[in-house]
Amino acid sequence: MTKVLVTGAAGQVGSELVKRFPAGFEVVGYTSSELDITNSRLVNQVIVEQAPALIINAAAYTAVDKAESDVERAYAVNETGVKNLAQAAMALNIPIFHISTDYVFDGTATEPYKETDPVGPTGVYGASKLAGELALAESGVKHIILRTSWVFGANGNNFVKTMLRLGKERDTLSVVADQHGCPTSAVSIADMLWLFAKKYTEDNDLPWGMYHFSNSPATTWHGFACAIFKQAVEAGVLKKAPVVNAISTADYPTAAKRPAWSVMNCQKIDRVVLGCIPGWQDEINKLITEFTNNEF
Repeated sequence: MTKVLVTGAAGQVGSELVKRFPAGFEVVGYTSSELDITNSRLVNQVIVEQAPALIINAAAYTAVDKAESDVERAYAVNETGVKNLAQAAMALNIPIFHISTDYVFDGTATEPYKETDPVGPTGVYGASKLAGELALAESGVKHIILRTSWVFGANGNNFVKTMLRLGKERDTLSVVADQHGCPTSAVSIADMLWLFAKKYTEDNDLPWGMYHFSNSPATTWHGFACAIFKQAVEAGVLKKAPVVNAISTADYPTAAKRPAWSVMNCQKIDRVVLGCIPGWQDEINKLITEFTNNEF
């Protein structure tokens, strides 16, 4: 059995990692309250005690708007926490898989972002996640960094659950239609990380480094919302779909600037892992069928 330590085990991706591990693996999951990765002493203690063969870091500060006024905490989790994990892992020669974000880019591109494209975060969240990437890369520990986008799942707060709640309450909604990206299910992220883990145990090595991963195809938040409501009505989760008005980013100001373009090129991961990259509409359908009791 290959022991894997998962941090952030109660989050969107972390909870799926703990639920969906394949045969041949033993998973030890720590929630952020059980293992605060900003506490270097505790991180060292837990990693030494558990002695895992692999660490998957799903812990992160993800409150994009709040980060603008909570800078210290955002960096503590997204940079210092990653440094702590990397130092402890390096001492024991344990690889780390780490989840990052499209927010490391400035969002001004018109073609899907490749792993080698220049970064340029426009807010605290993206900058703190980029700092974590750099800390991991500079630590010397063997690592996989998986950048992803527009994450949704059964746990935590996300766009799908918000739309379903609002769809029950309102007849009309306004959703931004000039931001482009790829919705990505927490389930498919977890499954991709487990494909990497299986490849690592089989080959005792990996093509380490940076990878982009998202579901396909690209859409807008408005297009995403319309698809959610269509499937929710078909599944009987909502009685009827609200009218969804398309608005611009300027019509919906937020504390943190959102990237206008978050589409990522996933050709590298497709070549290396040879796993099926699912479509987000299928992933929405699977998720909505879990909400038969309308608890979202």
